[in-house]
Amino acid sequence: MTSSDLWDEDTAEKYDDLSAEMFAPQVLDPAVDFLARLAGPGPALEFAIGTGRVAIPLAARGIPVSGIELSAPMADQLRRKAPGEQVPVVVGDMATTRVPGQFSLVYVVWNSIGNVCTQDEQVECFRNAARHLSPGGRFVVELWVPPIRRFPPGQSAVPFEVTDRHVGFDTYDMVTQRGTSHHYRRLDDGSLRYGYSNFRYIWPAECDLMARLAGLELEQRVAGWDGSPFTSDSESHVSVWRKPVDAS
Repeated sequence: MTSSDLWDEDTAEKYDDLSAEMFAPQVLDPAVDFLARLAGPGPALEFAIGTGRVAIPLAARGIPVSGIELSAPMADQLRRKAPGEQVPVVVGDMATTRVPGQFSLVYVVWNSIGNVCTQDEQVECFRNAARHLSPGGRFVVELWVPPIRRFPPGQSAVPFEVTDRHVGFDTYDMVTQRGTSHHYRRLDDGSLRYGYSNFRYIWPAECDLMARLAGLELEQRVAGWDGSPFTSDSESHVSVWRKPVDAS
């Protein structure tokens, strides 16, 4: 199985069930509340929109939402859940794909910007967000803080889930800041399925430099959607950068 195969039709059909914890109200509602406050009347654009976990409830608040999604099967699942006129989605990558219009809010959640696997392409994601923003608009990124500071010498792998049905762990290359998420799943028939996805981890300060290269200014950084303070012990961050009102 290749990395792109991880987001094939079979996975897309099961994605919402496999990721049920991401749809839990205590996880999803604070994210939608946070984004709705920043979006105002909208419109909003989601990079890596997936099956619409965040976009559909945000649109239900009356905010027009569009999306960009690399995986056609994932986009098809979104279209089945929400007709295209409700949440239009364009299939393409978040670094180069353009959609019509300007937006008060562009956002990317759940570490998805890390799925862009080179630093140059990640910079282009910020630049693409800036191109889509109206003056004064905001770019929001939800991203983990790399856990490698806790690694003892020589360790390059860390598990993130171990259950009867799923074993997941990440492996890291400290030189390139690249890693791979490995997934072993036990299917209903008892067989095992392996899939993987590659990523590049980004430090918060590196994100700020990427934003500056795109002409954006840091406005806020918190540890999570609930607005808790970001500290040296935080394991994730939600960061907000703003396009200056005098920008073209």
